[in-house]
Amino acid sequence: MEYHNAVLLKETVDGLDVRPDGVYVDVTFGGGGHSREILSRLGANGKLYAFDQDKDALANAIEDDRFVLINENFRYIKRFLRFYGVKEVDGVLADFGVSSHQFDVAERGFSTRFDAKLDMRMNQDSKLSAFEVINEYEEEQLRAVLFQYGELRQAPAMARVIVSERKNIPIETSERLKIVLKQFLNHRKENKVLAQIYQAIRIEVNQEIEVLKELLMQMPEILKVGGRLSFISYHSLEDRLVKRFIRNGLFEGEPERDVYGNFEVPLKKVNGLIVPSQEEIKMNNRARSAKLRIAEKI
Repeated sequence: MEYHNAVLLKETVDGLDVRPDGVYVDVTFGGGGHSREILSRLGANGKLYAFDQDKDALANAIEDDRFVLINENFRYIKRFLRFYGVKEVDGVLADFGVSSHQFDVAERGFSTRFDAKLDMRMNQDSKLSAFEVINEYEEEQLRAVLFQYGELRQAPAMARVIVSERKNIPIETSERLKIVLKQFLNHRKENKVLAQIYQAIRIEVNQEIEVLKELLMQMPEILKVGGRLSFISYHSLEDRLVKRFIRNGLFEGEPERDVYGNFEVPLKKVNGLIVPSQEEIKMNNRARSAKLRIAEKI
């Protein structure tokens, strides 16, 4: 089974402007597509560190003396690079999408296509799963998750129905969740709404927004001057954070300006927004919402 087709493969690695003797990090190793491309551009003295919290990804480890795979969440990037004696790197690549493998293995609970236990953990040792979110969160918390992360206007009503239904029997499977929320699944838009619901729960389970913020905040310290980040996002919440951090060095508000109205930021954008070609989308439908942003440490 194909583990994962690397999205925007050439564009993302081109964005790093790989130096043969450089040190690079792929924080979302997955099937290893981006990592293999980086290694193909490194010389004998180059080095690549990769992160993936999913144990399944370890099966894809690359046999290469220049490569190290770290089975941890990339929010700990600085800590683990220090462990390997690395303080600064020439580039960091990230593809924040759920891998095809995670979608295609029914029991992981990421896909709306299968009836499976509510799980959605990228780190299978994590205590919080989709089951806890659906069955233990207060109505107010559920409403916030569905509204903020799924951008669902019917979030208040959905949260109310979930809380009411789970009183009788816990909601344990994706099929039961679909039945509980049936009234919100207009036949024409069923897949779209389900995808938004699943996205919201998955982001909460894996703390994806907090983790992304933590990663971005470490970039100015980890990147060498002239070093680059090349990040692919798949939904507006992530892309907005990446865009704002590159532009302002902040996630909200405006940076402090001097008397002349100028402000300093740690990064500068390289090129504009890059999206997949129609040809790539045809070959890999999961690429359709990908947005690539590249920035360089000033």
